[in-house]
Amino acid sequence: MKAVEIHHYGGPEELKYEETNIPAIQPDDVLVRIYASGVNPVDWKIRQGGRRSDHDPALPRILGWDFSGVVEKVGSLVTAYHPGDEVYGRPDITRNGTYAEYVAVRAGEIARKPQSIDHKAASGVALAALTAWQGLFEHGQLQAGQRVLIHGASGGVGTFAVQMAKWKGAYVIGTASGKNTGFVEELGADEVINYETTDFSTEVKDIDVVFDTRGGEIQEKSLTVLKPGGIIVSTVGIGDEAAIKAKGLRSAAYMAQSRTKDLEQIAELIDSGKVIPVISKILPLKDAAEAHRIGEKGHIRGKIVLQVRE
Repeated sequence: MKAVEIHHYGGPEELKYEETNIPAIQPDDVLVRIYASGVNPVDWKIRQGGRRSDHDPALPRILGWDFSGVVEKVGSLVTAYHPGDEVYGRPDITRNGTYAEYVAVRAGEIARKPQSIDHKAASGVALAALTAWQGLFEHGQLQAGQRVLIHGASGGVGTFAVQMAKWKGAYVIGTASGKNTGFVEELGADEVINYETTDFSTEVKDIDVVFDTRGGEIQEKSLTVLKPGGIIVSTVGIGDEAAIKAKGLRSAAYMAQSRTKDLEQIAELIDSGKVIPVISKILPLKDAAEAHRIGEKGHIRGKIVLQVRE
């Protein structure tokens, strides 16, 4: 099969489009024929040599952990899926990924693809949408009527977070660059703050949940806008937990988990029209390096997708 692999950690030039073996499957795996793969910040962080663990596959390694495709084969223990089923998901990040024509993925990490969108749009959903869903509702316990501040509201995760929070019935405030404020309003945000011209910490207050995708100074300032007992939920880690507790606030840092039940709920939201995936650019698989160069510059609306096959 064709795949994009890295033989060394480093810059985008390390991404090589080449021939490799179709992955073998375990008894609880399915083999998926990939139609498109989403591109996420974790991809280039791993490519650069970050987020490494003792469980990582040996080099050469296939990156990418976001896909949509069709089941080709199922393991001996799999009963929920059959060849020909359209599925999407986020595979285990310690296994080889989805910049490839095929991927082996555990059956418990996928779900049936939303039927109202094509594979290209579906391939940009799982990782970002799971991050938004679990951050807002599992860790943040966001409820209808609460006030939520979403940083990076025009990005891959942020676009889902805004739409999901509105679906829940929350009052949504997003931060975005000047060129994206109108776009975030269109997603459903009640207020949008242009971070290029305005300090959000002087404009908002009494926030129940802060959804933080930035960390650093933005995270520190976010503590000043939370109401007593409020929570900051972060995808990038918590800087000073002691300071947060001293203010009578709560915090949660997490990495999204791929679960069928969450993916099924997300698919229902998409098929009902409550959530719309935002895809900013589609490139062929062989141009993965260019996708990384674009993504690493930041300020992307929604997601970049690699098309693997028609």
